[in-house]
Amino acid sequence: MEMIEWKEDLKLICHTATSFPEGIKKAFDILQQNIPNCERRTWYGVSSFDGNGGIIYKAAVNELEENEANKYNLESFTITTGAYISETVKNWMSDPQEIEAAFKKILAHSRMDRNFPCIEWYKKNDVICMARSA
Repeated sequence: MEMIEWKEDLKLICHTATSFPEGIKKAFDILQQNIPNCERRTWYGVSSFDGNGGIIYKAAVNELEENEANKYNLESFTITTGAYISETVKNWMSDPQEIEAAFKKILAHSRMDRNFPCIEWYKKNDVICMARSA
C-alpha cells in the first residue's frame, strides 16, 4: 500500500448501479451512452456502505465542463483533496477479483476514513483502489 496526495477537488458525473456487483457494468454502459466525449474522460468507481451490510456503487467519469452532471440529469460526486491510502491492481481485467482483495487490505488499515466513499481510479489497464486517510 502507498499514500497518494490528491491535490485538487475533482468533480465526477455518476450513475448508481441498481445492484452490487451485478449492476456495475450496466451503470458504466449507461454513462457511456449518455455522456459525450467519453474517450477524453477518466473513469472511476465510487463505493460506500449502505448501512445494511450492502454496497452502493456509482460508475463515474470526470466532468469536462462545470455542472455537466446537471446538464445530463445525472448525479455528481467530488473527490476531495487530501491523503488517500491506495493499492494498485495491475491488468485488472485479467482478474477483477483483485479489486476486492485490494479493498479488503485498505479497509483493514487503521487510518481509513470510514465516512468517505472508496474510489476506483481506472488508468489504462490498471486500477488504483483508494480510501481517504483519516
